[in-house]
Amino acid sequence: MRPILFLLCILGSFASGFSSNLSNSPSYSKPKSIAKMPPYAPKSGVLANGKSKSMAVRGGELKSTNDSTGEAQSPLSPLSPLSRFIQLSSSLYGTGGVMYILIKAIRRVYPIALEPFAEGAIPMTQLQLGAYIATCLWFAYVEGYKGFQTKFAPLVVSRSLTIELGLSKIHHLLLAPLYSMGLFHATKKRMIVSWSVSLGVAAIVVAVKKLPYPWRNIIDAGVVAGLSWGCLSILLHYIKALVTGNSPADPALPKKD
Repeated sequence: MRPILFLLCILGSFASGFSSNLSNSPSYSKPKSIAKMPPYAPKSGVLANGKSKSMAVRGGELKSTNDSTGEAQSPLSPLSPLSRFIQLSSSLYGTGGVMYILIKAIRRVYPIALEPFAEGAIPMTQLQLGAYIATCLWFAYVEGYKGFQTKFAPLVVSRSLTIELGLSKIHHLLLAPLYSMGLFHATKKRMIVSWSVSLGVAAIVVAVKKLPYPWRNIIDAGVVAGLSWGCLSILLHYIKALVTGNSPADPALPKKD
């Protein structure tokens, strides 16, 4: 029983450490509208000739503009249907790719989680059944709600909205799911957290595989609950961002020197 409690504590620590509460960061102000400013927040100034100057984050990079309106100079207008379609396609690949990774993980462990209820399986004791239910609820809250819904999902959606075909670097576009997870081209703190969680979860998966029946099944049931909640929360955050025009969190992009 001690190894089970130990693994639960470790999993809880990693789930709670998906990221800091980025949306409440004092240095970050949400863009007013994705439709009007996709997906960047301009910072305006005035040049010596009286024209406005703005710095905007597009394609994961700071772009400098110099015109009387302060809008980004781009071959595609931010308000044009073509620009919106390209942005939607790029961000959908980033967000959808992360969801695909989660769905694949759910499909792998789902049969194992249901194994104790299969015909011919050794029935669980009342204690084990109670642990099964409690683990599902615990993972749903700690990993699903605290880890994904309030932290990781907003980050993924916000970073995916900074990807734009023709403006983002090619490897940002090709590796959009990994980019959206903050595994590269992010602040130092964000990359440390993202890589620590990814490697930590991988190590825990190896450890869980060595657990005897039915404890491995109990842990996997919790994982299914947490990842399912997380996958749904990413989808809802993405839909909400498209409908409301608001980016849900700071994308944690690296600052330019």
